Amino acid sequence: MDEYSVDIHKTEQDENQEQPLLERKELTPRQIVAELDKHIVGQNEAKRSVAVVVRNRYRRQQLEQGLQDEIIPKNIIMIGPTGVGKTEIARRLAKLVDAPFIKVEATKFTEVGYVGRDVESIIRDLVETAIRMVKAERTAAVEDQARAAAELRILDMLQPLPNKGKLGTAIGNIFGGPVHEESSADNSEEAKNKEADIRRRRVWLRDQLSKGTLDKELLEIEVEDSSSNPTFGMEGMGIDMAGILGSMMPKKMIKRKVSIGEAKRLLTQEEAEKLIDNEEVTQTAIQRAEQSGIVFLDEIDKIAGGQGGHGPDVSRGGVQRDILPIVEGCTVMTKYGPVKTDYVLFIAAGAFHVCKPSDLMPELQGRFPIRVNLDNLSKDDLRRILLEPEHSLLQQYQALLAVDGVNVEFAEDGIDALAEIADQVNCNTDNIGARRLHTILEKVLEDLLYDAPEQASGLIRIDRPFVEEKLRDVAQNQDLSRFIL
Repeated sequence: MDEYSVDIHKTEQDENQEQPLLERKELTPRQIVAELDKHIVGQNEAKRSVAVVVRNRYRRQQLEQGLQDEIIPKNIIMIGPTGVGKTEIARRLAKLVDAPFIKVEATKFTEVGYVGRDVESIIRDLVETAIRMVKAERTAAVEDQARAAAELRILDMLQPLPNKGKLGTAIGNIFGGPVHEESSADNSEEAKNKEADIRRRRVWLRDQLSKGTLDKELLEIEVEDSSSNPTFGMEGMGIDMAGILGSMMPKKMIKRKVSIGEAKRLLTQEEAEKLIDNEEVTQTAIQRAEQSGIVFLDEIDKIAGGQGGHGPDVSRGGVQRDILPIVEGCTVMTKYGPVKTDYVLFIAAGAFHVCKPSDLMPELQGRFPIRVNLDNLSKDDLRRILLEPEHSLLQQYQALLAVDGVNVEFAEDGIDALAEIADQVNCNTDNIGARRLHTILEKVLEDLLYDAPEQASGLIRIDRPFVEEKLRDVAQNQDLSRFIL
């Protein structure tokens, strides 16, 4: 191993394995609610419920194994209209505690025997999410070593070391033929000086690679052809045909001419793959999906009822029957192996405008013991949504327009006008909650966003007259509001 070699065997995976499989951050319910408050306005009851459920998962991990096996998560049904924060609460919660998370629409699934997706694909997708999470963590742990190994490979392409040592013919090397020392000419003073020059140049090149000075230069590299990986569409049956047949086929390599900066990225990924134990990643990901996975079942109210057995919704009752064993706890076969769903947390959500939770199957109702009602958003809530969350809507539009040199300032009365009109349109037409603010802001800033690169510049003040001028005709005409706002 020369001065440019990299120790690719030493990794930080052991340190990662020592971290808890569940919540990396052992947050209290009060801390969880405080973190959710940074992104979501109101809905304190829902935040408290999910915070307690997540904390109970951590508490369960501290118990002895026998008692752990008896404690199952308490699933939640969130009841509230669209746009009040149901999905956002679940998504932010999963991100907060580093849990595998998947959001699915209950309406996309059909009863077994009908055309459509079967409910077991929920768990398969959850495992895929967990594997991506674990692989990203392992990749980050070995990133420095992988980058160093990639730079060494690029260095060998730019300035290879001279061959030295024992040589032999190609046929002789294969069949154990005679090996002879290099000719004496290679040991001459000239050869030694040449080798010293090469090594000095390699030191200089390595320094330039580390600094990124050469990142825009072009280099031809060999990479694996990802398009040649076979796909057979049998993963839904829990069979990894691509893995089975792919391992028997030689990897197809292609040559690409890329910048050195891009070559660093591609080769770093390749070197990281060599350092990662994929079997350990798979086992860790399955365990994390089983013990800390969160499934968000949206539009659960759309599959309630449907007991008539006719019409386009003939399979709704069947979907409930198929979801039931997944929620109760069963074993689903995936291409990575069996996955148990006993301790996966399910959060269901729906508006329940035309039905109620009691229209669900009694067995399914019993598997969602916690029910939370989310409040409709008031004018004050809409105003707070514009201002309070981290990276709020107003901050997003200000940042976008700042790219074109436009400094947008939202006056207090302008913010009040935005909230009032959003509330008014929600009351007069369909109530879509906070999503109405997106449509209102897009309409108010439409001309500014269009003209900003060429005409608009400097300070633009958005006040009540500005907002009312842009929305005067639309907000007052309910027919126009339905189609534009």
